[in-house]
Amino acid sequence: MPALIETQINQTRIKQFKSMLKGIGMEYPALDLQQYEDKMIRSLHLNPEQSDEQWINLLILTAVERISAIEPDWTFVAARIYLMELYQKAVQQRKMPKGSDYGSLPGLIKDLSARGIYDSDLSQSYSHEEMVELEKEIQPANDELFTYIAIVTLADRYLAKTHGGQVMELPQERYMIIAMTLMKNEPKDKRLDLVKEAYWAMSNLYMTVATPTFANAGKSYGQLSSCFIDTVDDSLRGIYDSNTDTSTLSKNGGGIGVYLGKIRSQGSDIKGFKGVSSGVIPWMKQLNNTAVSVDQLGQRQGAIAVYLDAWHRDIFSFLDTRLNNGDERKRTHDLFTGICIPDLFMEIVEERGDWHLFDPHEVRKVMGYSLEDFYDEKKNGEFSKRYRECVYHPFLSKKTVPAIEIMKSILKSQLETGTPYLFYRDAANRGNPNKHKGMIYCSNLCTEIMQNMSPTYVVEEYMADDQILIRKHPGDFVVCNLSSISLAKAVQEDVLERLITIQVRMLDNVIDINQIPVLQAELTNKRYRGIGLGTFGWHHLLALKGIRWESEEAVQYCDELYEEIAYLTIQASQSLAVEKGAYPYCEGSDWKSGKYFEQKSYHSGKWAALKERVKKDGIRNGYLMAVAPNSSTSIIAGSTASIDPIFKQEYSEEKKDYKIPVTAPDLNPKTKWYYKSAYHIDQHWSVKQNAKRQRHIDQSISFNLYVSNDIKAKALLDLHLNAWKSGLKTTYYVRSTSASIIEECESCHS
Repeated sequence: MPALIETQINQTRIKQFKSMLKGIGMEYPALDLQQYEDKMIRSLHLNPEQSDEQWINLLILTAVERISAIEPDWTFVAARIYLMELYQKAVQQRKMPKGSDYGSLPGLIKDLSARGIYDSDLSQSYSHEEMVELEKEIQPANDELFTYIAIVTLADRYLAKTHGGQVMELPQERYMIIAMTLMKNEPKDKRLDLVKEAYWAMSNLYMTVATPTFANAGKSYGQLSSCFIDTVDDSLRGIYDSNTDTSTLSKNGGGIGVYLGKIRSQGSDIKGFKGVSSGVIPWMKQLNNTAVSVDQLGQRQGAIAVYLDAWHRDIFSFLDTRLNNGDERKRTHDLFTGICIPDLFMEIVEERGDWHLFDPHEVRKVMGYSLEDFYDEKKNGEFSKRYRECVYHPFLSKKTVPAIEIMKSILKSQLETGTPYLFYRDAANRGNPNKHKGMIYCSNLCTEIMQNMSPTYVVEEYMADDQILIRKHPGDFVVCNLSSISLAKAVQEDVLERLITIQVRMLDNVIDINQIPVLQAELTNKRYRGIGLGTFGWHHLLALKGIRWESEEAVQYCDELYEEIAYLTIQASQSLAVEKGAYPYCEGSDWKSGKYFEQKSYHSGKWAALKERVKKDGIRNGYLMAVAPNSSTSIIAGSTASIDPIFKQEYSEEKKDYKIPVTAPDLNPKTKWYYKSAYHIDQHWSVKQNAKRQRHIDQSISFNLYVSNDIKAKALLDLHLNAWKSGLKTTYYVRSTSASIIEECESCHS
């Protein structure tokens, strides 16, 4: 390169670099940018022939190295430089004029539709004039809200790329494409206003949509819902059909929960031949192979959780499936496990009494009913009655063990693997607003979704006109549609009502535009129109407000805030019911009868008025609220995950070949005193908070327990007993300091 040209290029680089730093310096005056500037310019003089890419990478790396708990704002310096590189790549790929940041939105949509990356429906739904108007709404300055880890995560996982992997979309365009996709079927006279409102909510980081919606909205592949829950019929055809459905959904980016409690146990009879059944473990091996072999759009392995009842005869072998020792033929290391626990089991654990295990197939044959189809509406309710009938029936075989032995196996597995999750089935079904239409057998992959479930089975298969026709009875195959409020930002800026109004509409629209490749899931989705509005950034919000985690103030504030969120969410869904109609199964529900409000003790003036409106017009969505883990998307929003406390004030986020230093959000001399590590927090305070939160949430919460690796068994048992007695419906991982890595469900990261 001629020296003169080289000098001109470097002078341009230095000019741009200084200009950028000047702007950053005005926002973050505490940073020592001069030293950074001097070092970078010196390196350019020492190596004047480096390419633009090498120069930018050096700028980023040097800024990233400075990120620490003492100077956390270096993350924004690194983010701005990364954005500069992202813009340059977009200019090259889209052949935009040099110096451009954001280009033509209609041009982008036309180009990516022609390449088969965007769904052609997007360009057909909006006119050129409408796209031009929406392009004017895009706020490039909102890119400056991203931390470095946020923008890297967003670019790596979510922005639309060419088939060769080159980024085409920019962050604000992704938000606009999502908004356009979710609002495309709204009436044209108000559609653009709704698109703008949805864009406002996302681009200001007041909320995030779930990973499948975030990644796939507007694109020609994938679907938009987060997780699914299937109930497996106790038949060879039912088991294999379920595996096929699971693989189909996994391929399209969904996380799966699978209830295995109806499958006969090891040693059960098949067609009257005694002792020939192999039980649930071989079918878990099949699902494990599915999880490994059917990856999610090439991005990660499939994610599947399997659930079994505490009274199922295979419970001990089920609890051993994730352990790191023993017979590998009976291990399913790539599945997550969950136990469905009735109140009666926990009572007997406390009493140190005996517990009885049954084969569900034999129960159906001898008793004429399925034990899993009942729950305790109150103490010693219908499930307890049926369970005792089974215990004392002279012709029904059973295996009797001390209840505490099952609990010991649960605790051992949790400390070694983080699982099983615990699903408190009686609390879940007592709180089910749609108990008139079914039963909740288990939760999903991340323990926050609980909706009616039932198995799908073949009614008949026959030939007609040289065609093979199959007629199935469709069961309730649960679909989770998720998004989450960024509490720290939305609450602090007082936008909850405006935000939740548009957020519920966005979630409701996912139901109508999503194309689910499993038909019974499509039917269930339309019948219940279930959504899961959740939250993240709880610890972030407490730190900003100066509230200590381990305090009655935090517990009380949790109660008040989630009551407000519940009210606004129900109100938004009720308004949609007036506009678009109630969900098909609304009649007879606890929403329509008003029982839901009575059960929650919502009696104040505004609640009484809302209850009457719901009784009159119904509600749009049969299920409304659920708090997901959302660790990935909370990173993009620059906040703390879900309702969890932070791990550390400063840590490293590991990528494939490098580490990114990350600090707690808004970390400064004032907030740092309120950012106590999860492993130093008395978990009983977390249970106490979650009990208040659970009262206001019709579904459940991804609630982790953080314990040290040397915790005594009694202390961990006491935590579980406290969670159960406090009315929690589920607990998620037991995160022990001995487990260096616990895998995550990324589908639910809303």
